[in-house]
Amino acid sequence: MSSNEREINKYTDLTSADIKEYLDKFRKAIFEGKYIISQNPNRQENIDFIEDYRINTKKEKEILLGIQYDDFCYAVDNEKEEFAYEKLYIFCKCQDLDYWGTLESVDIYIKINRTQTRRGDDFTIVVSFHKRNKPLKYLFK
Repeated sequence: MSSNEREINKYTDLTSADIKEYLDKFRKAIFEGKYIISQNPNRQENIDFIEDYRINTKKEKEILLGIQYDDFCYAVDNEKEEFAYEKLYIFCKCQDLDYWGTLESVDIYIKINRTQTRRGDDFTIVVSFHKRNKPLKYLFK
């Protein structure tokens, strides 16, 4: 690692109480509409997933509000240097979804960043929201 590269840490030392508290704050943001699912050009996988499974706002809220503490896998430092102080939380939620008329049981990879706006208001960015594409271990299952 060169001197200008920083180490990206993975965190698995969180307790179920830590994750339940995190999810309480996350759910509050969802209920208040203070969240977004990233759908920019760098997040094509999110866009494709939402389109393929025809996930509307009601369904996305149902999925996000349904995340439980035992869906938690790990937390990780934000890789972007300007956001190095942030931790991203990784969950994997199994959900039955309609894929063009066929019901599928899908493992959804969900990466969450709880942050604040410039005015200091809490805001949540769902960075990843797509079909799981790599092996994951649950911390509490």
